[in-house]
Amino acid sequence: MEAELPVNGTYTVNDMHPCYESNNVTYIFTNNPSIICVLLYIFLGSLSLVTICGNLLVIISIIYFKQLHIPTNYLILSLAVADLLVGVLVFPFSMAFTVTSCSYYEGLFCKVRRCFDVTLSTASILNLCCISIDRYYAVCQPLTYKSKVNDRVIIIMILVSWGVAALIGIRIIIAGFNQGHCEEGCLTDAVISTTLACIFSFYIPVIIMLSIYLKIFLVAQRQANSIHNTTCQGAKSGATVSKMERKATKTLATVMGVFLLCWTPYFLCIIFQPVIYSGTPIAVIEMLNWLTLSNSMLNPFIYAFFYSWFRSAFRLIISGKIFQDSHLRHTLPAASHDS
Repeated sequence: MEAELPVNGTYTVNDMHPCYESNNVTYIFTNNPSIICVLLYIFLGSLSLVTICGNLLVIISIIYFKQLHIPTNYLILSLAVADLLVGVLVFPFSMAFTVTSCSYYEGLFCKVRRCFDVTLSTASILNLCCISIDRYYAVCQPLTYKSKVNDRVIIIMILVSWGVAALIGIRIIIAGFNQGHCEEGCLTDAVISTTLACIFSFYIPVIIMLSIYLKIFLVAQRQANSIHNTTCQGAKSGATVSKMERKATKTLATVMGVFLLCWTPYFLCIIFQPVIYSGTPIAVIEMLNWLTLSNSMLNPFIYAFFYSWFRSAFRLIISGKIFQDSHLRHTLPAASHDS
């Protein structure tokens, strides 16, 4: 996602990007890129490739193996689609245009690119929020889970997530067009638009996820203690309960820790951007923007590699066995639907 950056005449081309030079009119890609420029683009290109491959594996696994056609995995599929599109659309365009021409010359292409950026990033966050809601019912209300969280409910959740994301993205691009026609009210409109986008794209979903995962952890811990108190008090039982608690703590800490690490610095910067007199350096905005995009690369590892069904599907896809045995479409070895 990107913020509206104030133009500061004290910035030089080298302050902006090691790959661009000025011809006194505009900023163009240099004919003689430095080693830093080359390494930068190799690194960012690698991030894009890993993001695409990781999410593509999740999508293929869920679509191909019929055993995985369950409501929970449809949410993971929707998340993988959003993150795949981030890798395909947002990553390459950000590599080419971030802190360059789009920071200073707002053309139609730049506004459309920002719309994709905001829409897909918001869709990814809202899908993560939906997954947390699904996990809440699976862990905290297991007896009524199947009746409350069915295919119809999941489809509605997915449609709402993508619909809200699209509305926020369209609102951002409309606000960008309006800035070209307004005068003194332009800055106020931009600040209001950015603040509302931050609230609905990040802060509300984060509050929901933090509350839900805290509740899940407390319930899982209570369930583990209950099992411990109603079964044999031997060392084996105690070790099992302790292992369950450690696994729950590790999973929830990883899920929220990585998410907050990737997204919080950027949104805090955006919220305080209007009150910073000198403006945040473009290099800082650039770094924080790529940190948020990296969450789309990490999601497949966090939300898929924790599940044994994905590890089994991953091995079958990489080895090419899915092309050799059609029965694998119905029988996925060692598949289990972990909560």
